[in-house]
Amino acid sequence: MHMVIYALVEASTHDEALSTGKTVFDRLVGADPHAGAVFDYHVTFDEEDTSVAGKARWGELPTAAPVDSDEGEELLERGWEATKEEFERNLNRVKEALDELSDEEIMRDEDLARHAFHQVGAYDGPSVFLYDEHGSGIRHRGQLDRLLGESEELWIVPADVHF
Repeated sequence: MHMVIYALVEASTHDEALSTGKTVFDRLVGADPHAGAVFDYHVTFDEEDTSVAGKARWGELPTAAPVDSDEGEELLERGWEATKEEFERNLNRVKEALDELSDEEIMRDEDLARHAFHQVGAYDGPSVFLYDEHGSGIRHRGQLDRLLGESEELWIVPADVHF
């Protein structure tokens, strides 16, 4: 499956932001020897040589944008809304499982209940759409607001990832 994720990175230029973003995405696919793979591979929106990912799948997106620009604000909103929606979807599945299933059924992962529990608690992967420049998932609004408030030159870099 494919999804678009976003890295929030400190940079003074577009090229620096894109390079730092690619480093974040490399960590998330395990290209960094000190990081475990969360996704199978990534394609940034400056890559032209693929027919199944990036622009070929999602259309034109900025390769990198200052967060305080119109493009950057739109990408940030997309990433945050997707994170919230995925959290709420999984949280509702957890609540339903607790209401409707026995402990044994949950233990057996009936209706993928345990998977939903895992996704609610995930720090990265398919239920998290925003990442900081260290490859850490941004999981709640306070964390995002703190990052936005601490940076003078924050950029957002999108990538298509496969999981």
